[in-house]
Amino acid sequence: MLHPNLVVAACLAYVAILFGVAFAGDRRARKDPTGWLSSPLVYTLSISIYCTSWTFFGAVGSAANSGMEFATIYLGPTIVFAGWWVFLRKLVTVGRVHHTTSVADLISARFGKNPALGALVTLIALVATAPYIALQLKALSASFQVVTFPAGAVAAAGTSLAPDYLIAFWLAAGLCVFSIVFGVRNIDVNERHHGVIAAIAVEAVVKLAALLAIGLWVVIGLAGMPAEIFANAPVSLLNSEETFGARWVTLCFLAGAAVICLPRQFQVTVVENSSESQIRTASWLFPLYLFLTCLFVLPIAIAGLNRLPVGSNPDLYVLTLPLAADQNAIALLAFLGGFSSATSMVIVSSIALSTMISNHIVMPLALRFSILPAAGAQNLRRFILGARRLSVIFIVFLGFLYFRLSGTSDALAAIGLISFCGVAQFLPSLVGGLYWRSATHGGAIAGLAAGFLVWSYTLFLPSFEGFFLMPAGVIEHGPFGLAWLKPYELFGLTGFDPLVHATFWSIGINVALFAGVSLLSEPTPLARLQSTLFIDVFRRQTESELRVIRRTARVAELRQIADRILGPAEANELFDPGEAGERAVIASDELITEVEQRLAANIGAASARSLVSRVVTSETISVEELKRLAGEAEQIRAYSTELERKSRQIEATAAELARANRRLREVDSQKDEFLSQVSHEVRTPMTSIRSFSDILLQNRDIEEAEKLRFLGIIQNESLRLTRLLDGILDLNQMESGGPAWEGTSFDPETALDQAMESCEALARTAGVALKRASRARKALVYGDRDRFAQVFINLISNAIKYNTSREPTVTVSSVLRMDVYEARIADNGPGIPEHERERIFVKFARGPMPKQFGAGLGLAISRQIMERLGGSLSIAAGKSGGAEFIVQLATANGGARPDIRTRKL
Repeated sequence: MLHPNLVVAACLAYVAILFGVAFAGDRRARKDPTGWLSSPLVYTLSISIYCTSWTFFGAVGSAANSGMEFATIYLGPTIVFAGWWVFLRKLVTVGRVHHTTSVADLISARFGKNPALGALVTLIALVATAPYIALQLKALSASFQVVTFPAGAVAAAGTSLAPDYLIAFWLAAGLCVFSIVFGVRNIDVNERHHGVIAAIAVEAVVKLAALLAIGLWVVIGLAGMPAEIFANAPVSLLNSEETFGARWVTLCFLAGAAVICLPRQFQVTVVENSSESQIRTASWLFPLYLFLTCLFVLPIAIAGLNRLPVGSNPDLYVLTLPLAADQNAIALLAFLGGFSSATSMVIVSSIALSTMISNHIVMPLALRFSILPAAGAQNLRRFILGARRLSVIFIVFLGFLYFRLSGTSDALAAIGLISFCGVAQFLPSLVGGLYWRSATHGGAIAGLAAGFLVWSYTLFLPSFEGFFLMPAGVIEHGPFGLAWLKPYELFGLTGFDPLVHATFWSIGINVALFAGVSLLSEPTPLARLQSTLFIDVFRRQTESELRVIRRTARVAELRQIADRILGPAEANELFDPGEAGERAVIASDELITEVEQRLAANIGAASARSLVSRVVTSETISVEELKRLAGEAEQIRAYSTELERKSRQIEATAAELARANRRLREVDSQKDEFLSQVSHEVRTPMTSIRSFSDILLQNRDIEEAEKLRFLGIIQNESLRLTRLLDGILDLNQMESGGPAWEGTSFDPETALDQAMESCEALARTAGVALKRASRARKALVYGDRDRFAQVFINLISNAIKYNTSREPTVTVSSVLRMDVYEARIADNGPGIPEHERERIFVKFARGPMPKQFGAGLGLAISRQIMERLGGSLSIAAGKSGGAEFIVQLATANGGARPDIRTRKL
């Protein structure tokens, strides 16, 4: 154990050091406000007040009881600072540009400087934070009792100690003194609290160093080596099967919301921010701080479970482990680390909440009931400072009252998470206010009020287990025995953890009402203006208000207000002699706006607007300018949409050009192939003609029969060459669209009969049976009969030539289908594979046959003929396994005649 006098002396010495740091910080800031006190490092360390005694002591207890669940308290803020950078940057920029004094001030100012909204946010923050302060007082008094308990071993064993309310009272009194001396010295809350922030930064270093020292001692001093700690870890501690579920996600969400919405966090993150570089550094340095804070949580929890007696309080392992090992120096360091964690939280929370109470409750009530001091600026300033100092005392001792009423119950054990859920109700209004133009103050009030009531009913009041306001019978059976109204099973939703259940209903109803009421209501003109200023904060400054709101007021009355709130010295800076003299009776709109901004920095935006409105003789809003401001965002969105459309068009054009380029390459390749094929096909007969001609010219002694044979070959090759050239010319003429054909009406069956008669000799010679199946009669088509017959001759002759079946057969049939004449030429040969069926219509292409005939132009010419006649030529698998070519042509009475004289392909 430690002697109580030693602990008290250490605490007083530590507090004296903090006082010295705070005084030095204030003096340094007055000389150089932009010095190291405004550095990103000090700013980041001040944000560490997120790590309170609940984190310092309770993280180990949470790990011992619930395993890895403790990590969510650190993971949520890490996600926000490292991953939600866009929102944080916008939030701190809005706070800096618009001189925001608190979370209540920001929400109130965004929604038309509505005083009721500011008061509601203040009430929620007070109810949600006061129990949290009680938790710090309980942690401080309990840790003091443990380190000074006469039987240290018994204390380590977890003997239940009655709460010492006297210790808690004096701790609360000391915290009030420190908060008032360094946090409430003037009424300009936009003046940075450099002294307090410097002290908070020192405490951040102390508590981190204490945790790291204890962790290193546990890992190296107790275990001997790090591996031994985890080797002896209880299985339940590292078992994550039930850890990562709905509660895990909920805790991450609440921790992430709390690091923004807690009044103390908003104070150090937004109000104390002076540059964007601070938040940029904090986005990576604060997560690193959190990582170091939780680095030894598991080893300390494992050591406590293994080395301390069963029943020991896991929340106090940080203290009882050194005490059990007679390491008094380490125990004292641990106590001072917890002391730093608790005191920094209470100090900043009381400063932030006192500003909110003064600006959004006391001042509006004083204005409404006309109880402000009437004479002298000093009297009014003393009134405001007195209200804030009394608010600090009220807040701290309200926490003490919570501790006094619930000190013997377990209600405070989970008060940290309960408070997290309470302040998370601000998140929809904050996010919606910074990104949604249509959000209204009615939606914000409805969402906040409903979310707060649901949170109170489902989580806050039941946490007292029947000791405060809500009887145990209501918690167990619901009000009036209505089971569907049970706080932990609201509307019949069962099977969920109470925290998950309360978060789901409170945040869900909050968001639903915020969005629904906003959609059903219209924002006021001032709210529209404020939404534009807040949402477009990066490209618009507050002077936009000067062009929209036009107000007039008497200079003397405006000067009187400035004198009362700001004091004569600061008022003189605002009013030059010309405007304050007789020549300037009416204040300009710019002067009114500047005075209101200066007042807002002292008493909040809503109260400042109320004061100025009392002396404003007329106020008009330029609707056209307001529409223009509100419409700029729509124009930007329209421009963005147009750019996206143009981009898609460019992408489509690029894709089309790519396809055209591929097609050109294919055409170029086909041209080369065509020339190669033509050269080959022409060279073959020419070679034969030249060879046999040379033989006839050089050998005079050749017999007559041999000469005739050679001459026959020359003639056949010449005819073959002629046919090839005719085919190429025909195909080229058809592709180019000329020459014109003479079209007449004729019976297509006559062309089919002609083709079959022409091919009978070829079929007989090849041993192919040429059969006629069903025939169409009385059909009439329009076109060129000879060209139509040429198509059939090509198809039938090909079917005969390439039929390699043992009993080759070619079947010709035709039919009328509505107004279309259709002829089919089918064979029982090997057929054409499906992937080859379109390729055979390409010039010089041949089917996959071992023996080939001709140049491969027949099918290409036939398809061109049919397309020019307005018909089609296709191929399908025959019923007998071979190929089946299908010719289709509209009848003469089936529609408009094709213009075969001018048709371009």
